[in-house]
Amino acid sequence: MGLDGLGYQNYSYSTGRRTRYRQHMRASPWVWAFAAVTTVHLVLLGLDLSPWDSVTKCLLAPVLIGWTASADGPRALVAFLTFCLLGDLFLEIDGWFVAGMAAFAIAHVILVTHLVRLGAARRLRAAPWLAIAYVVAGGLLVAWIWTDLPADLVVPVPFYAALLVATAATSAAIGRVTGAGGLAFLVSDAIIILGVTEQIPPDAAATRLAIMVLYAAAIALITAGLLRRQPDPDRGDHTAAARSSAA
Repeated sequence: MGLDGLGYQNYSYSTGRRTRYRQHMRASPWVWAFAAVTTVHLVLLGLDLSPWDSVTKCLLAPVLIGWTASADGPRALVAFLTFCLLGDLFLEIDGWFVAGMAAFAIAHVILVTHLVRLGAARRLRAAPWLAIAYVVAGGLLVAWIWTDLPADLVVPVPFYAALLVATAATSAAIGRVTGAGGLAFLVSDAIIILGVTEQIPPDAAATRLAIMVLYAAAIALITAGLLRRQPDPDRGDHTAAARSSAA
């Protein structure tokens, strides 16, 4: 079954609606603010300028929260981003890695629950190959790192990997933009755990930059994709969310 099984054909946007969405994206100061904060963070991270790289990292999610609030976006998206912020903060504190993982786990549960309510589970049943592919990928990752996991991560990592797979699959079921975000989140966190298990050098600049480029892209794409589903206030279109699964 192709992409039609995920609703990409039957729930597409009109050309005019897509155009208005792109214009909103270009005009929104929050989009420009996020791009600026991300750029500054990546520069600081590449130059290893602490603590400012940590400070700017913890500004990424708040900017997207501001964008979501200004667009009257879903409360579940605000909650998701809030726990991403907590995860970012906890991961910057020595010895709080598991706490950071727990915060991100809650973020994923909130997001997956919201996506299921939007119809992701139904679309995945119509096109199960997507979920199967992500489950296989997640299983292979856990199997690859299993023997090198620290004792305190033996239980949390497989559970968290399952949540990443759920996020990636349900995001893809909702639409291309959210799907790209879910995939970026999975790859970003896969790089983190490969670093924790020393499959790759965790402190290398390339590793740290790859993680943050993918993470910033992930939360931005998920936010953009879900805001794209919002009704068009200029047209009084309150049924748009039901038709906009190509987000």
